[in-house]
Amino acid sequence: MRPEEWFAARSFSSGEFGDIAVLIRLKHQRGIGVTLVLPTRSVVETIGPILDKIAGLDRSGVRLFDQILVVDAQSTDGTLAAARRDGVEVWPEESLLPEFGPVLGEGDALWRALSQVGGDLVVFADTDTREFRAELVVGIAGCLLIRPEIRFAKAAYRRPFVSGETLMADGGGRVTELAAKPLLNVFFPELSGFVQPLAWEFGATRELLWSLPFFTGYAVEIGLLIDAFKACGLEAMAQVDCGLRLNRHQDLGGLSRMAHAILRAVLIRAGDPESCTRADGLSEMASYVHAVAVADGLAMERYDEVLVERRPMGEILRKGLLGGRQARTGPG
Repeated sequence: MRPEEWFAARSFSSGEFGDIAVLIRLKHQRGIGVTLVLPTRSVVETIGPILDKIAGLDRSGVRLFDQILVVDAQSTDGTLAAARRDGVEVWPEESLLPEFGPVLGEGDALWRALSQVGGDLVVFADTDTREFRAELVVGIAGCLLIRPEIRFAKAAYRRPFVSGETLMADGGGRVTELAAKPLLNVFFPELSGFVQPLAWEFGATRELLWSLPFFTGYAVEIGLLIDAFKACGLEAMAQVDCGLRLNRHQDLGGLSRMAHAILRAVLIRAGDPESCTRADGLSEMASYVHAVAVADGLAMERYDEVLVERRPMGEILRKGLLGGRQARTGPG
């Protein structure tokens, strides 16, 4: 399937999946559960409104999401307290799979969350989103429910750049436009039709997720996109237009480090011999040197960053590496 053919056949609008009653009925007819995973890090201003919107999806006491997991990265601003409410499980990320050592960023937290997932379908969503729209999660869950041939779905949206009172309609997603999309065009052109290849809002069958390795840190989204493509093919992947998304922006230095992690992950998946992947699944420690001109002269900083590739959760389960604990196999 050419990218243009895939784009025409597998790009949907969230409105096609917006009838919550239909989705709940389909979920029960198919006898499956749906889990929503929400990673948090100091998002006290946004986590409450997001959970309120999700609670508003209930119909006659029946939930679209059977299980809601909040996985928190040592927030210090009251995020944990704001997230604790009926029907929401709150997990400090360091409490999940501690036998695998310190949590190494966002990708590692998502991987560890899989050990607590009970739903047959799993949806992930960023919690650093202002004016959260339920379409961001309903569209993904609905796509997987209504179209069972789809095993991996990614959100697409417009992401403006906001600075003070100024809003630039197309200024957000700088790493996506300047790093991820060019890299995919060169190394994995089949995936060039994804509008937001780095979107945190995505979903998949639990079976697929348990079969995939997870990169730690910022490399997780691009790694999962490529690995899902290799595992199930482009025909089983889709994107859902979810409208507009507003969130905080990193400074250029942070974006530069993010692009570095994405570049390393793509080179590893492309089989570049210079990507330094060891046989045990860990890449060698890489130093990222960042030289800049600042107000009082020139400066240089060095960041030593290890990129770990966590083994598929299914493999961890088969080999009994969860320290005697069992991962969940049913909703809630």
